[in-house]
Amino acid sequence: MSGIPEGAHEADDQPACSGPRGGGYSPAATPESSWRRWAVVMENVPIARDTYRLRLAEPSIASAIRPGQFLMVRPGPEGASDPLLGRPFALYDVVLDGAGVPAAVDIVYLVIGRGTSALASRRPGERLSVWGPLGNGFGPPPGGEGGVIFVAGGIGQTPFLALGRSWMGRQAYGGERTDPPLPASPVMLYGVRNAGLLAGVDDFRAAGITVEIATDDGSAGHHGFVTGLLGRRLERGEQPSRVIGCGPAPMLAALTRLTARYRVSCEVSLENHMACGFGACFSCVAPILQSDGSTDLRRVCVEGPVFPAEAVDWSGISGH
Repeated sequence: MSGIPEGAHEADDQPACSGPRGGGYSPAATPESSWRRWAVVMENVPIARDTYRLRLAEPSIASAIRPGQFLMVRPGPEGASDPLLGRPFALYDVVLDGAGVPAAVDIVYLVIGRGTSALASRRPGERLSVWGPLGNGFGPPPGGEGGVIFVAGGIGQTPFLALGRSWMGRQAYGGERTDPPLPASPVMLYGVRNAGLLAGVDDFRAAGITVEIATDDGSAGHHGFVTGLLGRRLERGEQPSRVIGCGPAPMLAALTRLTARYRVSCEVSLENHMACGFGACFSCVAPILQSDGSTDLRRVCVEGPVFPAEAVDWSGISGH
């Protein structure tokens, strides 16, 4: 996220994007429909400045989780009570074993506070308390020939690797393979503060996702906000079938206004602080517009985190 803290949760941490089916607000994750388990750390490796990819061996979650869903991870060592609360992390990808069976999940996080600092200290062989899958996964890809554009700010690229691979029919998630797949590979517009924070770009390109980069300081790609990359495409007449954004609220607000101006369908995956992940604490609510024009607070962890962009009340947020 350009100019906004990235990473996990709690007063000193911000959640990485996680998200559900756009447009659907039906609760999908409850304590009864998700699992609390111990997951073994397989890898915890740096992939960019202060950014790590954590691989957790947990076959039951790996078999069930879908792109856009997330899991909660308690970042301290086994038996520790500090940090007490879990942090939410979007699925980055599912790892298959030698027989092609889901065996582990990857998440990517940025170290910004006590929680993510504790997580960065975990070593292979340690066990972490996790629960999930949580939230609602993204739905099927859009029809039409207009293509799909992902717009990611900061650590907001994390849900798009599995989503792109799923929609291209490259891998099944949650036991389902997309059929028919997207007719063309998606494009990801990826903005960060500087080149040192670019994380996982090779993973996306290896998956067949086209990546265009923007940096606030001009150290890589377009010099400016990532919404500028999308604006140039729309100005020259491109009409994507869908735009999906994940990143800080000012970026998502600007993205919503930009796509509305060009009448392009847009979904956003919200980054809200979370404490429980299944709707009990109401710490992650967001203002969602209702059919009668009123605004109601909805739990991002259960009724989101992905919403139609126009459903979110952005009136209190200035965009860039």
